[in-house]
Amino acid sequence: MLDNSVLPREILRHGAYICLRLADGADRRAVAAAAIPALAEKLGLVNEFEPPGGPPAQSIAFLRRQDATGGAIADDGVALADAVVHVAAPTAQPVRDFCAEATRLLGPMARLRVLGGVVRPRTYTGAAMNNFAYAHQVVQQPGRVMPNAYLLPMSKTSEWWTKDWMERHTYFLPRYDDEGRMKSEGHALASAAGISCLLRRTYKAPAEPAPEGAYDFVTYFECADADVPTFHQVCAALRDVARNPEWKFVREGPMWHGRRVAEWADLFAERPR
Repeated sequence: MLDNSVLPREILRHGAYICLRLADGADRRAVAAAAIPALAEKLGLVNEFEPPGGPPAQSIAFLRRQDATGGAIADDGVALADAVVHVAAPTAQPVRDFCAEATRLLGPMARLRVLGGVVRPRTYTGAAMNNFAYAHQVVQQPGRVMPNAYLLPMSKTSEWWTKDWMERHTYFLPRYDDEGRMKSEGHALASAAGISCLLRRTYKAPAEPAPEGAYDFVTYFECADADVPTFHQVCAALRDVARNPEWKFVREGPMWHGRRVAEWADLFAERPR
């Protein structure tokens, strides 16, 4: 069948990025004193910065702004965010509870833009693709090892969503002419340089396409300082429609760059630890 009924619908994980923009005149010390750490502890969220036993099942992370660049989709809630907090869990309730209570705690001191989504089983990954890419993918490292964080939400065009799943699949693989010459690399080869050094996390909208005002995909990357050029190299390769025709159907939101910090208060300190 070519309709979407064959695609996996199971949800493995829920997550959200809370993009926080301080209100004009907000007291940074008052924001830093908000009971966000106590809320995280109450919900059983473990800090991703340096977890005691590897990547935690229920997690929280604090990302301090470095800069941002605009995309085809204007979104000041992301582009102007002073900080981003990531929360994730196997079930939806801790994520929902954190977002609701954080909104209440911060009140008029900050404006929040929440980008949420889910993780589902991989759609187009057979054994060979798993061995090529996912078997070698980077797992999350402590914040001091991989301090750079990039948040990049995006959506596909309506034309993409009118394609059946088999046609969409072809855009992730190289394309060849009748003589066997490669015409384009496709997504998999265009992004191959990042397999060994970039952590990638993607949340999908629960419904495809996403409703108005939401993104189809919320992508996120972490890397060491030495691998920042590789991150930008991979982004450039993916955006090159001659190498990766899939990007004809992509509309990006802002790309927000932050640094992972150890604690909530570090987001607002003059010199974070």
